Amino acid sequence: MRAAIVAAGVAFIVSLLGTPLAIRVFTALKAGQPIRSLGLASNEGKRGTPAMGGVVFIVATVVAYVAGHLALTTLPEGQIAQVKPTMTGIVLLGLFVFCGAVGFVDDFLKVRRRNSDGLSAKGKLLGQAIIGTGFGIAALYVASANGQTVASEHISFIRDISWLDVGKVGSVIVFVFVITAMSNGVNLTDGLDGLATGASTLVLGAYALIGYWQYRHWCADETYARANDYCYQVRDPLEIAMIAAAAAGACVGFLWWNTSPARIFMGDVGALGLGALIGGLAVATRTTLLSILIGGLFFIITVTWVIQIVSYRTTGRRVFRMVPLHHHFELAGWSEVNIVVRFWIVAGVCVAAGLGLFYSDFLAVVG
Repeated sequence: MRAAIVAAGVAFIVSLLGTPLAIRVFTALKAGQPIRSLGLASNEGKRGTPAMGGVVFIVATVVAYVAGHLALTTLPEGQIAQVKPTMTGIVLLGLFVFCGAVGFVDDFLKVRRRNSDGLSAKGKLLGQAIIGTGFGIAALYVASANGQTVASEHISFIRDISWLDVGKVGSVIVFVFVITAMSNGVNLTDGLDGLATGASTLVLGAYALIGYWQYRHWCADETYARANDYCYQVRDPLEIAMIAAAAAGACVGFLWWNTSPARIFMGDVGALGLGALIGGLAVATRTTLLSILIGGLFFIITVTWVIQIVSYRTTGRRVFRMVPLHHHFELAGWSEVNIVVRFWIVAGVCVAAGLGLFYSDFLAVVG
């Protein structure tokens, strides 16, 4: 737990203090966010606000990861810890950084062209698919000394579902789908000041708790496994908890400057990176299907977006005034702050329900 707390604290401080510097740098570079004229009240006054702020919390998380590993060297004797960087850390941080890089290219093109046209949708998906495939192969084919891999060949809910064995190739495909879906879900949610940042913080916090709980009831801990019938077959759960806690702390530090009225936006570099990290955490903790509930806000916004597109293309009618969903409520007369806070509440309820299911499964087995 010490390593996770250190990582979260370091990430918070680096992000909190680093974001004003990023604001000054991106403002000097005239890296302002191009805003489309959609007739929305939230767009007024936002033109020129610096984008690419996600760079700050990605860097903060990586720095905090190093600090967390330094803390691991001082764990009490007898506690299992991954003092050296692990494949789990490489996969999770790799997804965060490289999917963030795809978003950075998109943001850079928008700034350079002075319009909202960055990478094409196909370009983003191709980049996400290539990155997901690369890290998916590493997650499935590179095993630890005891044969454990970052990802599993089974579809998981709260743990692996034994009868849903999709094989290694199928699991890589699932991995790519989860990363792409979650990445784009967070990106769709990023439309109002602080909305995606706050919701992501809640989800990352949940995965920090899940990772630490799995570490305390880990099958690799022989003392625990011998004395109990139930343990978690995951790889490097303390590493998972530390990275999730670091990313959550970094998001909180960034939120100080990103909340309404935002002085900086996370941009696609932040949204695509965060979504990929959350998807990776879901796979690594064997909670792939549960992540639909934990990240319920992202799921709702994505599904409503799909419904709108399908309805308009097949019938010519719109189900919602505008998508993503938060813009529907803007046009319904809700203020930006009201939408953000209420959506945070929805995200919090989904996270609480997901954690409740996760813990109730443990109680059902050991109780």
